[in-house]
Amino acid sequence: MGEMDIRRIMEILPHRYPMLLVDRITELEPMLFVRGYKNITFNEPVFMGHFPDYPLFPGVYQIEAMAQMGGAVVLRRGEFSRKIPYLVGINNAKFRRPVIPGDRLDMEIRMLRHRRNIGWVKAEARVDDQIACIAELMFSINSNDRMVGADASILHA
Repeated sequence: MGEMDIRRIMEILPHRYPMLLVDRITELEPMLFVRGYKNITFNEPVFMGHFPDYPLFPGVYQIEAMAQMGGAVVLRRGEFSRKIPYLVGINNAKFRRPVIPGDRLDMEIRMLRHRRNIGWVKAEARVDDQIACIAELMFSINSNDRMVGADASILHA
């Protein structure tokens, strides 16, 4: 599949500002892999408190960005289209370098295995060809949850 800009990404992912953490998908092969990036800018809301004198993009946001990219791998497939993936597991997460404003977080997510509505991916994020974060992520897609439209309200119990 070709490159996807933010408008096409929002057709696939249910996330919206300020939690949409994918700016562009550069390559996507449904149920196999995805590559893309998040531009880290100083005007991210998280930098107001993390940290005012030394802005640092939190590790949990890096994991979330990779999870969203993983969601694109799964949601692009017909049977899961317009459903909501849940991050249900994080294994072997490692943070190798700080991510700061001005960085571009390049991400690659590869499907390890899946069955029915559960899957596992290997996720890697880099800045300037240096590993920033790696992890194995587990997701679940609840068949009862459906996104109705681009502005759907999503409530979690």
